[in-house]
Amino acid sequence: MTHVEALDLERLPEHVIVLGGGYVGLELAQALRRFGCRVTVVERGPQIAAAEDPDVVQALLENFTSEGIEVLLDTHVREVQGLSGQRVRVVVENSHERQAIEGTDLLVATGRTPNTQGIGPEAAGIELDARGYIKVNERLETTAPGVWAVGDCAGSPQFTHVAFDDFRVVRDNLSGGNRTTRDRLIPFCMFTDPELARVGLNETEAKKRGIAYRLVKMPMAAVLRAVTLGEARGFIKMLIDAESDRILGFTAFGVEASEMMAAVQTAMLGRLPYTVLRDAIFTHPTMAEGLVFLLASVPAKAMQRPA
Repeated sequence: MTHVEALDLERLPEHVIVLGGGYVGLELAQALRRFGCRVTVVERGPQIAAAEDPDVVQALLENFTSEGIEVLLDTHVREVQGLSGQRVRVVVENSHERQAIEGTDLLVATGRTPNTQGIGPEAAGIELDARGYIKVNERLETTAPGVWAVGDCAGSPQFTHVAFDDFRVVRDNLSGGNRTTRDRLIPFCMFTDPELARVGLNETEAKKRGIAYRLVKMPMAAVLRAVTLGEARGFIKMLIDAESDRILGFTAFGVEASEMMAAVQTAMLGRLPYTVLRDAIFTHPTMAEGLVFLLASVPAKAMQRPA
């Protein structure tokens, strides 16, 4: 069941106040707006989608604003009154002012905590970490012999595709294998319209780690498939190692972004240099074909380093 399918569509909210500008909050904020609801997103940090690069965040913000979604940044909730589904009043404050937002419904999308308290794991010798997740090693073994934990409760990235891979780790190890969660290449995708897809490092992470990279970026309007679909919003970009042709990461904000990302992810898993994608003959017109045009303009080695 998707987030949207779980909503009560028989009674569309008049005004939804969304607390949190992460993946769930943004996906549902846009969906609700398109159902006809007035939507206000309250984010306590300086940007929505906190882990993304500034250019990605700016594109997301412009997209939301163009659809009539109000986004309040650097804004903290001070008080909540009323009953969601009837009438709510949320008092918020930022560095400039304190204001009250009147709405009909409240959607709290500020993250999840593991539901491990009070279930007695310690009685079975299962330890929790400082955040309340079940403590596991890279084979997903708990501190109790013969007991494994997978998915959200084990502190894995909170995606269905990661939980499924957790299952495969345990399954293979039970069958005599030696599979681990170490160095997994985990893709991220926000199913807004257009999609935001990312795998590997983005610029923010590369700079934070002091990793030198070459950057190549192209508007989605230069991807012929996007043009044929009439969906030219967004852009794609790739980070390539400054001293080699290794792909460090890929970000796409646009139509079918997740499909294009899958091609790059496959190349990264195979440790292929970016030149393999650049020189490939992809079917015309497909999203993957856009990678050929993107990678035709990769800067020479060691031309760009993190600031």
